[in-house]
Amino acid sequence: MKILVVRFKQIGDAILSSVICKSLKESFPEAQVDYVLYEEVAPLFEGQDYISNVIKITKEEQKNVLKYIKKVWNVTREEYDIVIDIMSTPKSELFTLFSTGAKFKIGRKKEYRGYSYTHKIEEPNGGEDKPEKFLKMLEPLEKAGYNIKYDKNYSLSFKEEEIKNMREKMEKARVDFNKILIPLAVTSRRPEKIYPIDLMKKLAEEILSKYDCQIILYYSPAEKERVLNFHKELNFDKRIISNITTKNIKELGIMLSQCDMFVGNEGGPRHLSQAVGIPTVSIFGPNSRKKDWLTQDNNRHKAVDISDINEAELQKLSHEEKYRLMTTEKIMELVNEAMKHVEKYR
Repeated sequence: MKILVVRFKQIGDAILSSVICKSLKESFPEAQVDYVLYEEVAPLFEGQDYISNVIKITKEEQKNVLKYIKKVWNVTREEYDIVIDIMSTPKSELFTLFSTGAKFKIGRKKEYRGYSYTHKIEEPNGGEDKPEKFLKMLEPLEKAGYNIKYDKNYSLSFKEEEIKNMREKMEKARVDFNKILIPLAVTSRRPEKIYPIDLMKKLAEEILSKYDCQIILYYSPAEKERVLNFHKELNFDKRIISNITTKNIKELGIMLSQCDMFVGNEGGPRHLSQAVGIPTVSIFGPNSRKKDWLTQDNNRHKAVDISDINEAELQKLSHEEKYRLMTTEKIMELVNEAMKHVEKYR
């Protein structure tokens, strides 16, 4: 059996929807499960045992319609038995359109699209988290009589040599593996998801004062200046490491896998931290809710948002005022809870 899963999005969404690939591989161990991704995210999934082939859509193919159509045509010559279009956009639907021999062509039910799908999935409107919503796309297979093993726990693993090389790099950057290592997400590619910087500094100071730890600051090239200024404003505290460079998202994942607990702004690296198996404490922006994005039945992962605040009161507040309702005291309570899952602390 050959299965194609199509997902065009950034790191967080790609990780969350990988539960479809994982569940399919567990349900059909002998199947070929291929995953279509943007090229900047693709390296993260190369070598994962539940994905047979990672198919990259390059930036050039994203921009050039003819090259994109050619790529989709070439990919679908593999003659897949099942095609799952998670995105369900006119662009991604080409994969099901060109897969004329596929018995199952599954997409989301949307108005004026999905004409090539054999099965259209209604958008769940219950209290499901994101992985649970994605897994709804496997229901047509279950209804057809297949024994589908649903697994909502997304995960990533890396080769021993990759881990060894990363640990050597971290040691050169003064990382002490005897201490609790906490990567702190002080920024985000989306400005509306950045916790006020003065509160983030206060949070860093409170963590350092309470625990025998090192804080690791990571950043993309676009975020480097902002993050290094953050370290400077904390007087270049030697317990803070800000000189570890990672060349791509996979190297960031390997680095996170060698840490003990993620803390900071919610986003792709938070999902990446959960995928590599470390506890997380995330700060959700005023426009996001933890019930949607945080795995609901896993107490290793904590989050703060403004869901407990009355909606009428929130309407009177600015974006920053809403953020400031999420105090460092509240976040530290979650850090203390999550620390119970850190082996070095126990």
